[in-house]
Amino acid sequence: MNTLSLILKEIAHRKWNALLALLAITAAVALYVGFAMLGAAAERETVILMRDLGYNLRIIPRETDETAFYERGYAVDTIPQEYVRRFAGKQGISYRHLRASLKERIRIGDADVLLVGVTTEVHPAGAKERPMAQAYDVPPGHVVAGFHAARRLGLEDGATVEIAGASFVVDRCLLESGTEEDVTLYGNLDDVQRILGKEGRINEIQALECLCVNPKVDTLDKLRAELIAIMPEAKVIKMRDIAEARQRQRFTTQSHLAVTLDAAIVGCGLWIAVLALLNVRERRCEIGILRALGYGSARIAALFLGKAALLGALGACIGFAAGTLLSLRVGPGIFQVTAQAIVPMYGLLAQAVVVAPVFAAACSVAPTALAVTQDPAHVLRDA
Repeated sequence: MNTLSLILKEIAHRKWNALLALLAITAAVALYVGFAMLGAAAERETVILMRDLGYNLRIIPRETDETAFYERGYAVDTIPQEYVRRFAGKQGISYRHLRASLKERIRIGDADVLLVGVTTEVHPAGAKERPMAQAYDVPPGHVVAGFHAARRLGLEDGATVEIAGASFVVDRCLLESGTEEDVTLYGNLDDVQRILGKEGRINEIQALECLCVNPKVDTLDKLRAELIAIMPEAKVIKMRDIAEARQRQRFTTQSHLAVTLDAAIVGCGLWIAVLALLNVRERRCEIGILRALGYGSARIAALFLGKAALLGALGACIGFAAGTLLSLRVGPGIFQVTAQAIVPMYGLLAQAVVVAPVFAAACSVAPTALAVTQDPAHVLRDA
């Protein structure tokens, strides 16, 4: 009788042991697939949510006095608007979501507001990303009003406001944010440059750092070195609270998923090993008879490892299906922002079919070694 026939007969004879082993392998694969799919979703969700905390880099003219900059909230000095395009031709840099702006405080009626002209975002070469939540694209002739600016000027959606003798339509009024945004009027950069008499000039470029490394590592020196190579006329200020919050959250998410998955896989591996050991103990007499009939250690080892590998292949297919279905069912409810991106990862099926049999066999090595080293004379004598 060949080895495969013996394995199938043993599985049929000891159904519960085989079923429990199959369940352990299925659980391990399902956990791996589920964690991979939901982990990818969690990372995507974290990236978007942390991204929408806001820009964390401010690029201003090099000659700007930082004390005056912090007092006013903007730079008095300006640089040519075309400078921001230098980033568009660069690859492999740590800046994303670059948005040029021109800021200055002005008086409208009896209210002092911060007038900010903005453009659409610029991305480095090869980087195509959705605009940030704060990237207000304001068409010419329109403005977006911050909460307190709108209240003081009596503005509402669709209303008009006169600025420096020109009328502008209020696209929308923003909700209260508790930041400088509340007293800001956002306009199209060309309009604001014309109002302030600074055509073709900007005084700030906001950006997002994409160096998502260990939060204990300071990346400011790298950012400054990159900026000098691209735009020596400017300097970068890093808003550490926002930058470090993004880094800490992403680092924590990745670490938590890795530790949890490792613990689950180890638990399933121990489960398989214990079941294999119990299987060896139950088959002591059978092993003794096989040894007495001339079956060598390699043949007996093949029975145990072959059974583990066969159950591993079957468990891989069932586990992939179970993990995928579970992720597709619960994932969209957890990760609502990126729900549409949760899709089956068929590459994991090929990995599971290869890895699961090896994993199951590896967990059965110690019990198998115990089986092949038993002396058949002692076993049959004690039977």
